[in-house]
Amino acid sequence: MTPQTVMDLAYQGMKLTLLIAGPLLGTALLVGLLVSLFQAATQINEMTLSFIPKILAVFVVLIIAGPWLIGELIDFTRHLFLNIPNFVQ
Repeated sequence: MTPQTVMDLAYQGMKLTLLIAGPLLGTALLVGLLVSLFQAATQINEMTLSFIPKILAVFVVLIIAGPWLIGELIDFTRHLFLNIPNFVQ
């Protein structure tokens, strides 16, 4: 296994991690921002108010994008397993 192969696998793994975490984290960020704006406008300073909408929004995005996310993980894992003989050389 050459250093270039290791770097390529690490790059693909980090890219996949960002691809999978991006929609979930982006949703949580957007919902948190909207709830913060709502709290600032209404002067409601309840710290726990932002958790429930974030959890629900991330859950909805996970339901919608879940099959695609799992498909990407399966493709990456399948690629790794099928290329094990090439990596050992």
